[in-house]
Amino acid sequence: MYVNSFLQYLRLEKRYASNTLVAYENDLGQYTNFISKNYKDLSLLDVNHHQIRSWAVHLLREDKIGTKSINRKLSAVKSFYKFLNKRKFTNSNPAKNIIAPKVAKRLPEFVNEKQMQNLLGQLEFVEGFEGVRDQLLIELLYHTGMRRSELIHLKEQDIQFNPSQIRILGKGNKMRIIPFGKRLKDLILRYLDVKKEQFPGTNSSILLLNNKGNIMYPKFVYSTVKKYLSLITTSDFKGPHVLRHTFATHLANQGADLNAIKALLGHESLAATQIYTHNSIEQLKSVYEQAHPKAKT
Repeated sequence: MYVNSFLQYLRLEKRYASNTLVAYENDLGQYTNFISKNYKDLSLLDVNHHQIRSWAVHLLREDKIGTKSINRKLSAVKSFYKFLNKRKFTNSNPAKNIIAPKVAKRLPEFVNEKQMQNLLGQLEFVEGFEGVRDQLLIELLYHTGMRRSELIHLKEQDIQFNPSQIRILGKGNKMRIIPFGKRLKDLILRYLDVKKEQFPGTNSSILLLNNKGNIMYPKFVYSTVKKYLSLITTSDFKGPHVLRHTFATHLANQGADLNAIKALLGHESLAATQIYTHNSIEQLKSVYEQAHPKAKT
């Protein structure tokens, strides 16, 4: 009863998306099942923070669920009880003071500079439109750090050659400008020529097209990047975002200002960019341990 009322509130009043509603329903379903199974005859209105904490511990130790997912589930339960407070079903929120487990920060996966040099300097892309397009796709992601969705919707008029810079419409419809060098300029001009030959009658303003002359879909971009990264790295992570991480990490490793990297990536806050300094520190540690005569003594 209470959970259904809450879900109806989210659907009708808060107008949450269907995927979000499903997530809430699943999380609260797990929670109510745990309470009914382990604390028989206990109403959801009578649950205290000890029982909610035991559920969180169960998720972590027995179900082996990650801390990020547990935090999301706890957030759903807190919102549920906040709703019950608001509707006067209860005067307490037993989940209010539950401390969520800390989420371990995973360093972003990236391709090292030597591997990227091998990919861009030694690998021969196939002749014709497909090969030039694939090379430009890879190099645009690496040279600019743009997101996959930004790449897909990039238009020819977003490219300026004097000065050489790209206008990118990012999250929240915020525009940012990214400069590029001669190598990328020459590749873009070459691609535009090949594109005209391949699709002479196209009216599409989209820069990168698939083999049929249409706008690329996300899976196409992912598969293309994975195809080429598989040639140079054995990492499990080979998607377009790896090249975004690679762009930022290589800049940080070369001493680029963190605020400049933030602007190039289109991050809202510096905190989101600071993670790339960890990779720089790890690189420094590795150099120190290999080069300093007293590093291992």
